[in-house]
Amino acid sequence: MHTTHTILMRILAALTLFTRLPLWRLCAIDASCYRHVVPLWPLAGWVTGGLMSLVCYVSLSLHLPVAVAVLLALIGRVLLTGALHEDGFADFCDGFGGGTSRESILAIMKDSHIGTYGVLGLVLYYLLLWTLLTSLLPSSPLGSWLFFVVDPMCKMVSSSVIYFLPYARKSSEAKILTAYERPSLVEAIASIILGIAPLSFLHLLATVPSLHMPVLSLHVPFFSLCLPFLAAIVTVLSLVAYMRHRLQGYTGDCCGATFIITETISYLTLCILVF
Repeated sequence: MHTTHTILMRILAALTLFTRLPLWRLCAIDASCYRHVVPLWPLAGWVTGGLMSLVCYVSLSLHLPVAVAVLLALIGRVLLTGALHEDGFADFCDGFGGGTSRESILAIMKDSHIGTYGVLGLVLYYLLLWTLLTSLLPSSPLGSWLFFVVDPMCKMVSSSVIYFLPYARKSSEAKILTAYERPSLVEAIASIILGIAPLSFLHLLATVPSLHMPVLSLHVPFFSLCLPFLAAIVTVLSLVAYMRHRLQGYTGDCCGATFIITETISYLTLCILVF
């Protein structure tokens, strides 16, 4: 019973931290639960990716242009997360772009104001992401499943940052006043399952003849979807090496930025496969 209650509290903590869902109203969440939310990050991806898929599906079903459907899906995720990952990405760009030492990088990322590097990073990120998605998604509503697959997968891969690096600040300096704990083997396995489960679900859908669903209507073999996954892994390992060199650790902003960059690289890889 205690284990079930602990898992439930950690799930609520993860969804409360990574989205703006007011689940904290259901019950009081112990602060210690937030130290174990990273392995459940892909589960939050089910919610954010699911919302994007739903918004895109409805938009395309109403015969709205693909460009409009993609934009509405992106807006939906921003509203659901409160731009949590975008904020981390902007701070990451400012810190690593303007900082010349470990101390200056941490100080810049701590500053709540956004700088030139952060603005440019966000503008270029959304321009690239929107262009990739409007190029990838067909007019068929079935293509909207892409969000539900990529979002959890990239969050699962990005969560591995804390496996390789220590927290760069003191726990008292963290935004949630606590540092993430390195996941156990069981937690890591659970995170992997949560990250790849949507892809497995998509594979099952693709095998149902009545749906006439070639993988997301992207006209690529199903096994090709493994290549964006491999690209995401390479991206995260490269970012880990970069953060180790510049920061000797990670921060919450680094995790958010890792997801943003990894997601973009995954869509870029898929776009290369398609075209």
